[in-house]
Amino acid sequence: MTLSTYTREFSKNFSLALPIMLGQLGHVLVGFVDNLMIGKLGAAPLAAVSLGNTLIFFALFLGIGFSFAITPLIAEADGEGDAKKGRRYFQHGLVMCTVSGIVLFLLLLLVKPILYHLDQPEDVVDLALPYLDIVAFSLIPLMIFQGFKQFADGLSLTKYAMYATLLANVVNIIFNYFLIYGIWFFPRLELEGAAIGTLVSRVFMLVMLYLILSKRPKLETYFVLMKKSLDKAIFRRLLNLGFPTALQMLFEGGIFTATVLLAGTLGTKAQAANQIALNLASMTFMIAVGLGVTATIRVSNQKGKRQFKTLRDVAFSIFLQVFLIEGVFALGFILLKGFLPTLYIDDAEVIMLASQLLIIAALFQLSDGLQVAILGALRGLQDVKVPTVICFIAYWLIGFPVSYLTGQADVLGSTGIWLGLLSGLSASAIMLYIRFNMLSKKQIHTFGETKLTSS
Repeated sequence: MTLSTYTREFSKNFSLALPIMLGQLGHVLVGFVDNLMIGKLGAAPLAAVSLGNTLIFFALFLGIGFSFAITPLIAEADGEGDAKKGRRYFQHGLVMCTVSGIVLFLLLLLVKPILYHLDQPEDVVDLALPYLDIVAFSLIPLMIFQGFKQFADGLSLTKYAMYATLLANVVNIIFNYFLIYGIWFFPRLELEGAAIGTLVSRVFMLVMLYLILSKRPKLETYFVLMKKSLDKAIFRRLLNLGFPTALQMLFEGGIFTATVLLAGTLGTKAQAANQIALNLASMTFMIAVGLGVTATIRVSNQKGKRQFKTLRDVAFSIFLQVFLIEGVFALGFILLKGFLPTLYIDDAEVIMLASQLLIIAALFQLSDGLQVAILGALRGLQDVKVPTVICFIAYWLIGFPVSYLTGQADVLGSTGIWLGLLSGLSASAIMLYIRFNMLSKKQIHTFGETKLTSS
């Protein structure tokens, strides 16, 4: 294969991924805006947001993981030209997302007292609980939104979720400004004000995306109500794809969440620095997520058309593209490590700690981007069980022990915690690459190697 075999796909990959990237960045920007505004209140409120979001993130990993099952099934049905099958997957997926949003909200209410038993500063926990209650409720509209988003992504209609998400950010900023600081006649609610802003913006986002999609003439067939009762076989297929995907996200996201808890044992300032570095790293990660979803869509399309040689070329073009983009971000983190934390807080100790973490964050940009892109390609092949095992091994048998052992205050502290992240992400990227390489070669051997034009 020549390099041009892959680079000629860059334009198509990027045009499909850009709206997803911007939409995913929109979700992260909600947290970014919250962190910027709350950081002005001090280190303790910023640490409280970080702690409250530990439970929120666990719920999101599960819920969004289940919703990811919708995209490859819709994309495969679209590749086959079977709109009826696509409609069934979409409507059943929407029911699944709604139910999961309600269940996750109730579970969060039940488990939130656990924060008092995680060796965290008590004043931080007291601040986090009211914030957590409101943001937990916002998971219901967010999960319904995910159902519509994953459906649209499966049809390569990636721009509409982006529109809804970016406008929702404007709504979030407005409500944050008035409710956090008590501007005009609004009460000063501080952390609870940020949570209310998140809730309002997510409801707005859902309503807007529904209106956009339901009014498109080409999508009318998908919005016809089901005449048949719910089909257990369709739910079973969604769950067979969604549950392992949710576990993958839980294993990966869980180790990042664990860093928050480990940092909390080092003190409020270490936890605040950890939150700053995580928030910055999550924004660059969303670029890779966009290309990962693109891998799912394009690989699923080629799978539906049984064009496995083209499928492999497209996937490798995305892996190369992610590697190059994340390399640029890595350089940026290194060059701007002293400046970026100052956007959040003016505490000199927190800024120094965060700048140290950004050096390690720069190093794991490459492996983090690669592993999410390869996972997306494997999801497009509907291969989810072996990657789930790989994620568990990489993050919890390799990454977390390193974080725990070297992240003690008398060893390397926060730096050690993040070295565990680097170890886990690198192990995941290597093992997932081996899996995709083996599986894609096997399918070419089984179904033929005729190269067809990609789509």
